[in-house]
Amino acid sequence: MRRPVLPEPSPERLAGLDDAALHQALLERVEAAWKLCRGYHPELPKPKVWCDLRGKSAGQAHYGRGGLRFNPVLLRENRCAFLSEVVPHEMAHWLVRHLSDGHKARPHGHEWRTVMERLFGLAANVTHSFDTGRASPRPHRYHCGCQAHFFTSRRHSLVHNGRSYRCLACAQTLVYQPFVAHEEGATNV
Repeated sequence: MRRPVLPEPSPERLAGLDDAALHQALLERVEAAWKLCRGYHPELPKPKVWCDLRGKSAGQAHYGRGGLRFNPVLLRENRCAFLSEVVPHEMAHWLVRHLSDGHKARPHGHEWRTVMERLFGLAANVTHSFDTGRASPRPHRYHCGCQAHFFTSRRHSLVHNGRSYRCLACAQTLVYQPFVAHEEGATNV
């Protein structure tokens, strides 16, 4: 494995950035990765960039919208690793998709791995290892006889449509408890 081709961002510099400056640093990193890719594929269109991704995903190449989506919470909490790993990861998807047979390539297949390793000089890691606790909140509180449980909006919707869940510890049916803030020691289901 080669050393990364894009220069490593300075952790000290990134630590002092507010959200607007951090967003600008993201745009600059995308621009640098795009220019590197254009050296290989000169017709590669420049992707638009959005910081509107939520949940556990750090980034997404969105071909329908014509750009790259990033998770602002994970960017804020993992600044250096995000810019070093996630931006090249998504730009590799962008490049592979725009190759002549890119629409046939598997998302993390041979072509993508080759771009990650040979063009960007990075390990072809499919997933990140960021803490996603604050990026994928579970805002809906339920309770049983022994503890509080927090549900995602999707699971809460299933309950609203008639599905029920039981606590694994006490076997009681979980009951929705609206408008209560998260507590320490509560479980997430």
